[in-house]
Amino acid sequence: MPIEIKNLNYIYNPKAPFKKTALEDISMQVNDGDFLGIIGHTGSGKSTLISHLNGLIKIQSGSVIVDDIELSKKYNYKELRSKVGMVFQYPEYQLFDSSVERDVGFGPRNLKLPPDEIAARVKQAIRLVGLDYDAIKDRVPFELSGGQMRRVALAGVLAMKPKILVLDEPTAGLDPSGKKQILDLIRSLRQEISIIIMISHNMDEIFANCNRIAVLSDGKLKGVFSPSELIANSAIVEECGLLMPSVYKIAKALQVKGYSINAANEAELTEQIISAVKAKGGMR
Repeated sequence: MPIEIKNLNYIYNPKAPFKKTALEDISMQVNDGDFLGIIGHTGSGKSTLISHLNGLIKIQSGSVIVDDIELSKKYNYKELRSKVGMVFQYPEYQLFDSSVERDVGFGPRNLKLPPDEIAARVKQAIRLVGLDYDAIKDRVPFELSGGQMRRVALAGVLAMKPKILVLDEPTAGLDPSGKKQILDLIRSLRQEISIIIMISHNMDEIFANCNRIAVLSDGKLKGVFSPSELIANSAIVEECGLLMPSVYKIAKALQVKGYSINAANEAELTEQIISAVKAKGGMR
């Protein structure tokens, strides 16, 4: 099992009078091929959960196994972080080196890889994120556009060749065009990455991209659902103070008009609308 979490608990400031329970008895599995979305209101425990996956937060109680590495025992941090790539919200703030090439190569250099291997990984990663290696390799990262900086930051993670990619609000702060470009890029990486995990408050992004969705509320896991299952159990989402995606709202409006629509994504919605209109004789 690539990721197995059992009875995971985490309390901030456990010995202080103002202690805060961030995670309570979380158990879940993530399989190869999954694009897992994690949703929940602010403070629900999403970031705390994913921070366990590459050892940023040490386990207090429970267990986490990531690709056969048991994190409740002594393990090799470098090995774990070469398997789990973490892209934080506003990842461009993580850029620090004098050139794009050096910044992207930081992780591989830290792994003590041979120079030829580092150079090959840097080239591949920069090209994977849709940038021209020769045109950008010598540029100072901070002089790039916002979208380019985010791509360079992602390239730095990809240069580690992770098996698992974890993204915390990857489209935060981007305009609609920038959001589409980043999401298209993330989808294209499914050929390179075994598991993608994405936190987002944007339910349209979650439902359009994820095959499984974990719902957190006040540190507790409400369940892990397919998009279709969550559409059928919309009360769970609404109880967490979140809005259902636009597809759901359109389907509900059409149901009021007498159409039998129950779609979980845009493709299903389009197909069902066409079928429903044909059935009513409105399309030839």
